[in-house]
Amino acid sequence: MANTIALRVDRQVGGSRRVSAGLWDDAWYRLKRDRLTLTAAGVLIVLALLALAAPLLAEHVFKMRPEQQSLLNAYSRPTLDPPAYLLGSDEIGRSQVVRLLYGGQVSLGVGFASAFVTMTLGVFLGLVSGYFRGLLDDVLTALITTLQSIPTLPLLLIISALFGPSPLMLVIVIALLLWTGVSLFVRGQTFSLREREFVRAAEAIGATPARLIMKHILPNVFPLIFTLTAIQIGGIILAESALSFLGLGVMPPTPSWGNMLTNAAQYFVRAWWLVVSPGSMIFLTVLCLFLVGDGLRDALDPRLKSK
Repeated sequence: MANTIALRVDRQVGGSRRVSAGLWDDAWYRLKRDRLTLTAAGVLIVLALLALAAPLLAEHVFKMRPEQQSLLNAYSRPTLDPPAYLLGSDEIGRSQVVRLLYGGQVSLGVGFASAFVTMTLGVFLGLVSGYFRGLLDDVLTALITTLQSIPTLPLLLIISALFGPSPLMLVIVIALLLWTGVSLFVRGQTFSLREREFVRAAEAIGATPARLIMKHILPNVFPLIFTLTAIQIGGIILAESALSFLGLGVMPPTPSWGNMLTNAAQYFVRAWWLVVSPGSMIFLTVLCLFLVGDGLRDALDPRLKSK
């Protein structure tokens, strides 16, 4: 990455001036003033904290376990008495709000874990393939082409039949299916960056390939990786919901937003509120992730700087 420091002076609201050094400081300066992105990030943090605190909230606030049943209270409407039925109860009297909190652990966990594995594998292979090219690049391109030519749904059916659906298996399957797009994107960026003047200059003074990749190419790819990660997590949560709807995702009694929505769909006429809560959580989470991804793109892409 070029080590030159670009000093820039911007007028603030009060008339004072700010001097920013480099891309990251300038991106943080603009991101702090993007209220929509900060609000979306705040909502995501709150949802993640609620999911992490699900055991404490279930024990001390709602006083009901996610698997606890009460057939006399089946299809209860939302009420504050007792607090466990804040969002109503399902067909066997389980607390909808408690199961929603525990389902957040599964849905968010699958989304973030799958995105981490996908981005790690895709970025590594994309950087190596794009920099060294040659036989390695040909082999990787052939592998990606082969994987992308396999129909996704039959492959998921086979994997589900062989290993059985579970959160861990879902993470592995989604990561193995989605890394190819990330790898192709990073590979293309690496093709462009390795021909730039600052990379050629570092190579001319004896920098090793590992140092060139880690110190000069990867930092220039990072801004786009952050944006891709936020959008990727949203897509994975939607994929988990779709797989659960088809019976290939996380299976009951383990709650996830996807299988809760699937289970509630058959009782929509009798208890519509059972559909609203998991559907709203999926919608809100994916929307906030896409807003954060769009905000990061605006903040980190130097071509989008406003005058």
